[in-house]
Amino acid sequence: MSLKERLAREIALTGPMTVADYVTRCLHDPKDGYYAARPAQGAILGEGGDFITAPLVSQMFGELIGLWAVETWQRLGAPEQFRFVEVGPGDGTLMADALRAARVAPGFLEACDLILIEPSGPLRTVQERRLGQADVSPRWVRSLTQIDTDAPVILIANEVLDCLPARQFVRTDGGWAERRVGVTDEGGLTFGLVGISGGFDKPPYEVETGQVIEISEQQAGFGRDLGALVAETSGAALLIDYGRDRPGAGDTLQGLRRHAKVDVLAEPGEADLTQWADFPAVLEAAVRTGADVTGCLSQGEFLRRLGIEARAERLSSGRPEAAPVIARQLARLTAADQMGELFKAAAIFAPRSLSVPGFEG
Repeated sequence: MSLKERLAREIALTGPMTVADYVTRCLHDPKDGYYAARPAQGAILGEGGDFITAPLVSQMFGELIGLWAVETWQRLGAPEQFRFVEVGPGDGTLMADALRAARVAPGFLEACDLILIEPSGPLRTVQERRLGQADVSPRWVRSLTQIDTDAPVILIANEVLDCLPARQFVRTDGGWAERRVGVTDEGGLTFGLVGISGGFDKPPYEVETGQVIEISEQQAGFGRDLGALVAETSGAALLIDYGRDRPGAGDTLQGLRRHAKVDVLAEPGEADLTQWADFPAVLEAAVRTGADVTGCLSQGEFLRRLGIEARAERLSSGRPEAAPVIARQLARLTAADQMGELFKAAAIFAPRSLSVPGFEG
């Protein structure tokens, strides 16, 4: 029985499913979920997969993140031990590039306890192969709460928040309703609205009739856990994702397969489903735990502050024949009409006196 058939049967028995629960099942169902089954069948990342992430666009991205981590470590006083954590490491490319760049800093790699947080077994296998010859051997845990708190933490989370789904609510002429996934008479999946009788906090901004708002308990929970970890240990967590840097309405649920948008209900488990990161909610949850946060920068501005243009120039000088490709990679990462504006960067940090690289001023 396919995942779609199993979901339809479950909904028929128990009632319409929230969008957040539906996305979670599509991505993480142990048997047929996208991240449980697809990596074992073939690549999901890169030109030959379903989508491409910044580390796969150019080595410059991971190298700059590695140098960001080095600078953060130095500003923390170069502790003799720290936890270097990546959440959702993909195929390991970002971390491989970061560790290579970090060789320039004496003592950094020797002090590094490398931890990867990855719930997908097949992806852990891919990461293990990619990092098999790295300067530091990684170890894997399943959640932030499994990280020891006896040393500072420097954490990277690139395109993680968009995998943490949100429930969807719609303002109607008759009041607020929740958008849920139901079943048609023919056994197909469909969206519908369920009235809300109570327990719903209206958004603190204007929403027109018919508009959708998204509330992600999982994203807020991630911000809370991350803030608590950083507040207890000291250090900094860098979040880079596509999404909103201010509260607002909008249906951002989408499915991607072979780099094209697909119907999110058509083939559960066969496409990557994402929703925008809600940076305001994540950062607010972190602040409530005692951590400090930066504001949001566009990815383009953040990378420029880290020196990506100078890095591109050096790479082009050393390999003139590759200069046109490097220029296209630079534009892909920083241009306003590509990844530069849609993607945002922000940091959660402690103590308050720490100046986080890239966010000064």
